[in-house]
Amino acid sequence: MIAAIIFFLHLIFALVIFTRKWQNENLKSGFLNFALIGLLFTVGWSISNIVAKALMNEKGFGLYFDRDAFSLTLLIIGEAFFYRIYYREPATEGGKETQ
Repeated sequence: MIAAIIFFLHLIFALVIFTRKWQNENLKSGFLNFALIGLLFTVGWSISNIVAKALMNEKGFGLYFDRDAFSLTLLIIGEAFFYRIYYREPATEGGKETQ
């Protein structure tokens, strides 16, 4: 159940970013960002699965929070930090962009 929710959140997030980039930039940028999210999801899940295998057994903490759900939770935490920085809106001061 937790895994399905995390998959659904990733799909919604990818569609929101695709739409935002498509509207603000162009269609090519939307598809590139959609592909980036998909690539980071697959690679990140593989890496977090290695960490989860080292930390817990296959049954995990119960029926709904098994090792796959734990690895997806680790993934979503890591992605949240990355996407927060990557998709941050540039700060504007007096009409000029600052970094």
